[in-house]
Amino acid sequence: MLVSWKWLQDYVSLTMSPDELAQRLAMAGLNHEDSRPIGDDLQIDLEVTSNRPDCLGHIGVAREVAVLWQTGLAVPSPQPVEAGPPVTELTKVAIECPHLCARYTARVLQGVRIGPSPQWLVERLATIGIPAINNVVDVTNYVMMECGQPLHAFDFAKLAGPEIVVREARPGELFAAINHKTYPLEAGMCVIADAERAVALGGVMGGAETEVSEATSDLLIEAADFAPLSIRTTARRLILHSPSSYRFERSVDPVGVDWASRRCCEWILQLAGGRLAQGVLSAGPGIPQREPIVLRRAQLPRVMGIEIPSDEVRRILAALGCDATASNDRQMTVVPPSWRRDLTREIDLIEEVARVHGYDQIPEDVGVPMAPSHRSDEDRVLSKVRQVLLCAGFDEAITASVVPEEILAAFSPWTDAAAYQTSTPMLKGADRLRRSLIPSLLEARRVNESLGNPLIELFETARVYLPSDDGLPREQWTLAIVSGGDYHRVKGVVEGLLGTLRGGSRLEAGDTRQPLLDPLKSSELYIQGQCLGYLGELSADGGKQAGLRGGATVAEIRMDVLVGLADLIPKYTESSPYPAIDRDLNLIVDETVRWASLAETVQRSVGEYLESLSYQETYRDPKKDGAGKKRLLFSITLRSRQRTLTNEEADQIRQQVVAACHQTHGAVLLGA
Repeated sequence: MLVSWKWLQDYVSLTMSPDELAQRLAMAGLNHEDSRPIGDDLQIDLEVTSNRPDCLGHIGVAREVAVLWQTGLAVPSPQPVEAGPPVTELTKVAIECPHLCARYTARVLQGVRIGPSPQWLVERLATIGIPAINNVVDVTNYVMMECGQPLHAFDFAKLAGPEIVVREARPGELFAAINHKTYPLEAGMCVIADAERAVALGGVMGGAETEVSEATSDLLIEAADFAPLSIRTTARRLILHSPSSYRFERSVDPVGVDWASRRCCEWILQLAGGRLAQGVLSAGPGIPQREPIVLRRAQLPRVMGIEIPSDEVRRILAALGCDATASNDRQMTVVPPSWRRDLTREIDLIEEVARVHGYDQIPEDVGVPMAPSHRSDEDRVLSKVRQVLLCAGFDEAITASVVPEEILAAFSPWTDAAAYQTSTPMLKGADRLRRSLIPSLLEARRVNESLGNPLIELFETARVYLPSDDGLPREQWTLAIVSGGDYHRVKGVVEGLLGTLRGGSRLEAGDTRQPLLDPLKSSELYIQGQCLGYLGELSADGGKQAGLRGGATVAEIRMDVLVGLADLIPKYTESSPYPAIDRDLNLIVDETVRWASLAETVQRSVGEYLESLSYQETYRDPKKDGAGKKRLLFSITLRSRQRTLTNEEADQIRQQVVAACHQTHGAVLLGA
């Protein structure tokens, strides 16, 4: 925000030096970027944060100065003379898209004379980097930089039809802007239209066909309140940014809309003559009332660490424009001003008191009571996930949520629907919201391989964006793992993670066919009957497609399932004091038998004595075992909680396992 030193003095007395002003404003939140002389004036460049659009005008900055220096603020009260016919006899205004424009006002001036602006106006605009055009356009710019409310002046004679309509753009509609470029419009964009065409792109830029020229004699002055998100989206999509769009993106003062319109008409009458039509055309609902905020006095020292007198607190809030509706020894209730949309909570008022009183008035070693905050279940589960994976040798990665289309198509187990596309790529070529984290992690692995890093074990927790019928993506919280280990190594990590979150959880694996993955070494994972995720080794073609030099295994897990599964209250479980006995088994089974189903049979046949079941290896020897056969080698650990098991009992249990596997799966013990 460029500010003129001389212009500020119209509203507030500047008894301090420019350096002192810059320093104090910076301490109060308006950082000073630069100052330089322009003619006999001084240009001050202030950084205005996005939550303070009220300071995007000289009056807003002057208000800050008046509050900080406890001096008066002189805000003009425009009262333009209305000597023309009733405005309702000249035109009408209608809003067809209230979600894009909350309020639209119009005033009409007749018989104006377009010419150059007076020197004082030219110099003031030049100080803040705005070139002079003519007396009408310069006034609209002047008022915008005075109060932060953008305005637009139409050549009234060039408007077709009896009504101004605020509507959505029609698909394929073209708009010739005042910069003499033509833009294709899309649904969702807000336009100001007459009976024939769009004459302005609401909140962004006026149209070339209705711009003010030397031949203009009648004007329609627009002042409106457009939806910030719509303006931001339109300006970005068309790459058409302006001082108006910059302010509308951050929202404007709804009460200031009419003030700016009256102020603009007042200046035009002074500088260009003419007659102002009686009244104003206004469309849209009434201005919503601000909700009151209760400020508890005890919260000030609790948060700030120092006591501030109640009278000083009242003075600060009143100077900021807050209206006190109730007050007692314990608390006060205030209604924030219309121009401060960032004031909605008690803590916002405390922050205002602190910054105006002066952060430098708070000692560095002041004691502030601290209280631990509650950690959500999601945070606690995420902490455990990170702990397990870090201990397993993985490093956490952070990748972009938007990816190129070619990466997006590589792997998408959750949906086949087309991904959402952003209007403006965040990175070059990256304009799709990802439906899986795996492609991004594989790209990270490829880059690390190219740099010669020997160990590349990565995981990431982030949202993936799955298309839905309601137009907005379903944001699924997801854990992705990419490892140089094999299928069983990563499956063991997932099982260890489940064991940490809830002891005794059984992971089930089912068939799946996913691009990139080896169909013989990949699974869809289930826990308690619901889909947990996907796991598999990259096939040879998949590794080549990912650009990897070596093999890799990937897994993608639903974090919401882990949160629902987690038992976050530690429980004591007594360990058996009796020794364990191990037995190894090597079973010959059909190629179609999955380890998961065989493991379920083993667990059921052993019963209460089974402490652990450990997969060891899969081996194939067609010459000895026959075609379509494989060997599954695994170990069982047996332990009783009541007594010591004998070898004879362990052997008997082993035979039970062999018999059960033979009956259910046709398994044969090697060597039997």
